[in-house]
Amino acid sequence: MYSPLWFFIVLHGIFLACAYTGWSNLNSIPRKTIQYEDNHVITFKEKGVWNYSTMLIREDLGLLVLGAREAIYALDINDISVAKSKVPWKVTKEKQKECNSKGKHPDIDCRNYVRMLHQMNDSLMYVCGTNAFSPTCDYITYGDGRLKLEGNQEDGRGKCPFDPFQRSSSVMVDQDLYSATSLNFLGSEPVILRTSPIPLRTVFKSSWFNEPNFVYMDVVPESEDSPEGDDDKVYMFFSENAVEYDFYNKLVVSRVARVCKGDMGGQRTLQRKWTSFLKTRLDCSLPEPSLPYIIQDVFHVRHKKWRKSVFYAVFTSQSSSTDLSSAVCAYNVTDISEVFSRGKFKTEVNVEMSDVKWVMYNGELPVPRPGACINNAAKSAGIMRSLDLPDKTLQFIRDHPLMDDAVRPITGKPLLLKRGPLLTRLVVDDVSASDGQSYPVVFVGTENGYVQKAVNYNGEMHIIEEVKLFQNADPIDVLRLHQNQLYAGSASGVVQMPVSSCSRYFSCVDCVLARDPYCAWDATVQRCSRVPTSPENAKSNLIQSLMDGDATRCPTTAPVEPKIRTLVLGNNIRLLCHPDSNLAQVIWNFAGKPLPYSNRKYTIYNEGILVYNASAADAGRYTCTSVERAKGRDYTQTLAIYDLREQSAAVVTDKIKTTLGILSESYTTSSGLHKPEEPPSYSKNLSSESKWIVMQVALAVLSVMMACLLIWNLYMGHISPFMCCGRQSIKSPRNLPEREYMHTGNDAVDSKQQMVRLCVTTNSGLEATSFHRNITNGDTPTDICIFKYITDESEI
Repeated sequence: MYSPLWFFIVLHGIFLACAYTGWSNLNSIPRKTIQYEDNHVITFKEKGVWNYSTMLIREDLGLLVLGAREAIYALDINDISVAKSKVPWKVTKEKQKECNSKGKHPDIDCRNYVRMLHQMNDSLMYVCGTNAFSPTCDYITYGDGRLKLEGNQEDGRGKCPFDPFQRSSSVMVDQDLYSATSLNFLGSEPVILRTSPIPLRTVFKSSWFNEPNFVYMDVVPESEDSPEGDDDKVYMFFSENAVEYDFYNKLVVSRVARVCKGDMGGQRTLQRKWTSFLKTRLDCSLPEPSLPYIIQDVFHVRHKKWRKSVFYAVFTSQSSSTDLSSAVCAYNVTDISEVFSRGKFKTEVNVEMSDVKWVMYNGELPVPRPGACINNAAKSAGIMRSLDLPDKTLQFIRDHPLMDDAVRPITGKPLLLKRGPLLTRLVVDDVSASDGQSYPVVFVGTENGYVQKAVNYNGEMHIIEEVKLFQNADPIDVLRLHQNQLYAGSASGVVQMPVSSCSRYFSCVDCVLARDPYCAWDATVQRCSRVPTSPENAKSNLIQSLMDGDATRCPTTAPVEPKIRTLVLGNNIRLLCHPDSNLAQVIWNFAGKPLPYSNRKYTIYNEGILVYNASAADAGRYTCTSVERAKGRDYTQTLAIYDLREQSAAVVTDKIKTTLGILSESYTTSSGLHKPEEPPSYSKNLSSESKWIVMQVALAVLSVMMACLLIWNLYMGHISPFMCCGRQSIKSPRNLPEREYMHTGNDAVDSKQQMVRLCVTTNSGLEATSFHRNITNGDTPTDICIFKYITDESEI
């Protein structure tokens, strides 16, 4: 008999299998991959300038204000390759030497990295830089087409980090600066600071911050339409070493904290300190047991009604035990607010023979509730501001800033799980599709220079495409979104790209299966076009199916024309076929039958097929088709058809002969012997492979023939380095010794000598000689040329 244990084991296995199936739907791969050479983006970078990591969009000025290392730029927001102005902001030699004397690298650390840019009003901006580990802030203006640094420098401690590579965050709210960074050179004193007429800061205590890494800050107008008379909140996201868990090593967790905008600190307790600071853990659960994921970036999708606002966050793994490296989770503002306003607190307790433990606080809470903003209930009790809060409430919040409950994501699980390169930054665009619905499209940057575009359809995360933005694979350090344009910054440059390029989809099926909210197939003009931003302007002839990916409405396409290719025996042949999608399965058919993937005869790869050592049996028709599955339907497209035709040996021989004839005729023509004849017309139709082979054979044969001809002429003595000019010795045939041929006349008294010269030439295979006799009669020379064919050496 089977024990109950076996039943529970089987049941547990079934549950895990179902859970894995559900989670695997979240782990997607991009449907399209656009390489750097094909991205068609606009770039900006200047030689010698690095770390383009701070951006401020000034829509009113039409500018993208860009902060880099020791420089600030004003770029045209429509074309960032156009730099309208530049302001250098370098460190002094004294500051650089002082920084170097403290053990920092002079050319890396001891420079001025612009880390903060905020708009204060229509004409004034606030900028801060690391300034060689001596943070400094200043004001900057833009007028008459140029940037100007005002020169009113302020101490930047608590506003800007000392270390240029340390994460920090800030936000400007009603000209009050909220910043999260470090207060000291070593980076060991973290702080959330408000720079205002009434400055506030956090308490330097491990229960408040324990080696944090600040990521993001923003304000939520919770006072709007609040029946409780609540205050606006500033939310901040960070990671830190957990104090509430027992672990053999430091365990990093992700947090969200908030403070009230109207906080003024305490009267006696928490003077000049936040009285409304609360924090809690952010949960981004994974399908398998693992360490908590670490938050890397956050984007606030604002809504007209703040209760519908959503925070999207990127997380990365801190464990090597899982191959799921990154995740994206989304959180409702109301869920976060609920934890802070009604959740339980954690408290420290001392346990014998052990360290301090953090447990849920079950005691009675002081009134007003610790950490709460000054609302109508507090005002009715005579508490008009935080300075009026009782010490009991302030002491409690000083010792209990941590909440017991964690904030869960909207769907209870990540929207996206990713393997491979880590995700670094994200922005989210709310897109209206042709069906009248709005879909949040997530753009996430990666550590190797890609941007991925993804959208979640009823719990299914679909990655539409990934685009490589930087050639040298730099991590994406900053992402900004503005009016259908995406701006990405890295260490080496800045890129501007449209949120969607519908022209990348060449067919109706490709356009519809992309499930891109920005794009739809226009049946009238037969191309993939941008969907109008207003649903009422959407055309009825647009074909788009985002939820179902239904391409059955697409018109039938024209059949693919076969391409004829020549099969040369013994050669390797490549046939190209590019699928439209990474999700499609490519199938090759030969003579109506599928080609096996594991055959040594063929290699099927993502760009086509290789046929090795082609034989006569490989001739025939090859068909490349792609099959892409969407919502239970298979969509098959024929991508390419090749007719591979064998080239017979006789044809190859004829072509070789023809090529040899052409070459020899060209040679004799260049020698001036006779005019070449026109080559046969069919030689013009040689394939590139055949022409190359024929050319190689022809050159080899011609080289051998020329070598043999040269050797034979040298052997026969037909070629001599001495030509018939002037007095010349004759090299006799058969390599006989040189000798002079002299003839003496009968008249010895006059001592007249007659010289006979012999010149050798070739004419129709016969040896001809020309005798020149110079006879001097007095002072008048007479040239007589006597030509005679010689058939025997004895005649010489």
